[in-house]
Amino acid sequence: MEVLGIDVGFGFTKATDGKEAIVFKSLLGEATDIKFRTKIAKDSIKDNLHVTIDDKSYFVGDFAELQSNIQQYTLNQEKLISKFVKVLALTIAGSFPEKYIPLNVVSGLPVGYLKKFYTNFTKILMGQHEITFHKADGSQVTRRININKVRMMPQPLGSVFNILMDDNGKIANKDLTKQKVGVVDIGFRTVDCTIMDQMRFVDRGSATMDNGISKSFSGIAQKLREETGVNLELYRLYKAVESGRIKIRGQEYALDDIKTKVFSHSAELIANDIERLWSDDWDIDNIILTGGGAKALGDYLIPLLPGTVMPIEDVVDPRLNNVFGYLKYAKYKWGNNSTTETATDEKAA
Repeated sequence: MEVLGIDVGFGFTKATDGKEAIVFKSLLGEATDIKFRTKIAKDSIKDNLHVTIDDKSYFVGDFAELQSNIQQYTLNQEKLISKFVKVLALTIAGSFPEKYIPLNVVSGLPVGYLKKFYTNFTKILMGQHEITFHKADGSQVTRRININKVRMMPQPLGSVFNILMDDNGKIANKDLTKQKVGVVDIGFRTVDCTIMDQMRFVDRGSATMDNGISKSFSGIAQKLREETGVNLELYRLYKAVESGRIKIRGQEYALDDIKTKVFSHSAELIANDIERLWSDDWDIDNIILTGGGAKALGDYLIPLLPGTVMPIEDVVDPRLNNVFGYLKYAKYKWGNNSTTETATDEKAA
């Protein structure tokens, strides 16, 4: 039995099998005929995500941003489930070579949406699926994936299990099982907060807030629109925000000042929400700050949080904390008894 951790977020889709982690933007685009390709460019499947699922073709992730005339992303949870999850999840599952039949998956949803959407999410992924990958050289590979079981959890718990367990799904951090831990998971659209008290989920201290990093990106995009007249898609701001500079129509703009303003404001809003949510939980031992927005907002948010924050390791991509935890939980729940007989049924098309 093979296991896989998958996290379909508003900003990025992430997955890991323990050997490799794959991340791409949660962006779908119209598949078009590309008139010319050079041999200099990268030609691996992962760099040219062009897939066909249920007789419909898509460009996915960065490839959609680069090549598609019509691009789609969403900040609506219902739309993410109904129109994006199947394509994004199967694309990332099929991107791992030599996997998987059968496959058990652990994934997560924002705390506030888990009850409403977990059944639909599970039904979409369960069963046998066929996905065709179109290579840059014009050839095709069709992979058949059988998703046997799907286990859903509140997204922030992935980061808890990542700290709690070792790579084999064994409990390694026994001190954590005795603590009361708060988790602040900053995603693209949402901030998910939850509390685990001696590994018991505390519903009272768990909620989803709609003030993720996209709110900060919107503030930056608005300022740039005022200066340049260009409407910038939020998903095109990742590299610019990280580097602090962006070039628009030949002119370079510094972002440090506006970043400080919008990130400080966002951090204050998040801290205020957390203070209200955790007003009765003054006995939290540690706070885990995680998610794709944690690195950007960390310096602004940590001084405002009501407790001791576990340090963020610079070498670890915080976007992957949850998905690593999903995989560890999958190994804890189902074991890790993969064999060569469970490889994907793959054929050249």
